[in-house]
Amino acid sequence: MSEVLVVDDEPGIRDVLQQILEDEGYDVCLAENGAQARAALLERTPDLVLLDIWMPDLDGLSLLKEWVAQGRLKMPVIMMSGHGTIKHAMEATRLGAFDFLEKPISFRPLLEAIERAMAVRVPPTALLERPEGLGSGEAITGLAQRLRQASTEVPLFLAAEPGAGSEICARFLHVEGTPWHAPTDLRVLSESPIDWLQAAKGGLLFLAEIGTLTPMQQKGLQLILARSREFGVRLVCASCENLATKEGYSREIYYAMTQSALRVPPLREHREDIPELAQTALEASALRHGLEAKLFSEDALKVLAEQNWPGNLDELVSFVDGVAMACAASTIEQSEVEARLGIKRAPEIAASEFDHLFDLPFREARNAFERLYLVALLKRCKGVSQAAEVSGMERTHLYRVLRKLGVRVGSEES
Repeated sequence: MSEVLVVDDEPGIRDVLQQILEDEGYDVCLAENGAQARAALLERTPDLVLLDIWMPDLDGLSLLKEWVAQGRLKMPVIMMSGHGTIKHAMEATRLGAFDFLEKPISFRPLLEAIERAMAVRVPPTALLERPEGLGSGEAITGLAQRLRQASTEVPLFLAAEPGAGSEICARFLHVEGTPWHAPTDLRVLSESPIDWLQAAKGGLLFLAEIGTLTPMQQKGLQLILARSREFGVRLVCASCENLATKEGYSREIYYAMTQSALRVPPLREHREDIPELAQTALEASALRHGLEAKLFSEDALKVLAEQNWPGNLDELVSFVDGVAMACAASTIEQSEVEARLGIKRAPEIAASEFDHLFDLPFREARNAFERLYLVALLKRCKGVSQAAEVSGMERTHLYRVLRKLGVRVGSEES
């Protein structure tokens, strides 16, 4: 039975649509505002969404934009409005809506629009070229190809640093319309692991960070490994730890996991994706917090791409979220990004300040520059010791250069 999510703030319209659709054999889920619709989509993906444009907390177009930015637009969406205009219809279609219906909605046009949407609906797994949210560069394209080629008959192990996107890869493998189970409380593994197989029956079970399992939890995982095919469950596990060298870790689990294993590249190994990922995260953050649309400048994106991001995608998204909340401007500049990253760049010195040096012979010009540099350095530092540390010179050598150039220092360090 196909499921339709109806999102409308008017109770009368929700009730009428529910009655019509249930009479036609559809399973109907209701949401009275954008927040409820967002929560419903996080729980499961319906086969179709009827989405009202005008709602008190979050308008339908903004919600549609959010789903697109987050890669959640995996079902046809039909927009509805009692105050619709051609502009709204065009905007909705541009964003990815399947159709646009004006209120009051007539019985026959509604069902015809739903039937057309259901008829042309392509399973999302056939549309995906790569894991949504990891980027589009060569490294991620190659990862997607290897994921598609991974055997479904044996468990898949993902070697991934924290935040690198192992769950995104598992979701890429999940078949739409089948159960998805990704428990976070690993204690169940030592108590009732079969419950997880029941929850994921016919679908995918994803277990993150299996390298942290206790001996009792490892026994539960061994049971899941032994009976996953019985329940028709595809098992995908991930860890940032090397199971081969981890003391006390089950050899049975290790050998089962290494039958099919892939490495998820950390963000620093596909830096070319950082500008795209940062911009997408910024758009999603602005929508999530109800802020005006924001953009990173090109220079700001270059700075972001230069960072190592040890927390990978999770750290980048968290950083972008903080910038979105803190920066009032619509364009986030390089200086704002550098300030939040704690990057201090040396001030640029105008070339005109040294024009006179070009009239001197090389040796005199070099001595004059060294003298200017050391005088300025001593003014910024607390004594010769600190100046030596900043300049990278040994303290005794710095003293010799200062005496040679006739630069006086305080009596305390002379």
